[in-house]
Amino acid sequence: MSISILLVEDDRPIADNVILALARDNMACRHVTLVAEALALLRQGGFDLAILDVGLPDGNGFDLCRALRGFSDIPVIFLTARADEIDRVVGLEIGADDYVLKPFSPRELAARVRTILRRARVAAPDTPATPAAAPAFIDIDAERARVLCLGQPLDLSRTEYLMLKAMAARPEKVFSRAELMDAAGLAEASLERSVDTHIKGLRAKLTVLAPRHDPIRTHRGLGYSLAREP
Repeated sequence: MSISILLVEDDRPIADNVILALARDNMACRHVTLVAEALALLRQGGFDLAILDVGLPDGNGFDLCRALRGFSDIPVIFLTARADEIDRVVGLEIGADDYVLKPFSPRELAARVRTILRRARVAAPDTPATPAAAPAFIDIDAERARVLCLGQPLDLSRTEYLMLKAMAARPEKVFSRAELMDAAGLAEASLERSVDTHIKGLRAKLTVLAPRHDPIRTHRGLGYSLAREP
């Protein structure tokens, strides 16, 4: 099995069903029940995707995801009984790629894992941009997955980085929310409004470095574009 998944879930029957569904789809699954144990394993690396329960005995999946995003950009799926929209938005905002509500179909979860991994592989290749095409105030360092704005580094989440990278490669192009979701490898089931949340975060971070400018343009009913100059 070449695909390795980390499952963080304290409900053993649920975990067993997920492990079986993933195994049937030729994916190996390491199962743990605690945030501390999961974080230690994630720091060691070797996982292609993490499935995180939100409510765990020694913490919660949101905090685990925040910690993970400090050193890794592997895809994350939240698996939880919390159905409130605000929880889904928070989960996606802090860097998750999908949010699956309990009860759920283990086979559907396995299909979502496959879809997210496929999207992540499509988004991963780095095509060198024509120097004249990129906005002068944005410098994309694809090898280090780093962005400079006016020479200063931006602290971006994986989703923010991929969205900004896509827009910077084609300045002035209007990207629909669906196109930005696809560029960031977000699952089709994710809320399109989560794109607005990520764009809001990007704007806030860009404004810190270029306070007199707003390089991201909003096109009502259409999407977003990045200006060639701030």
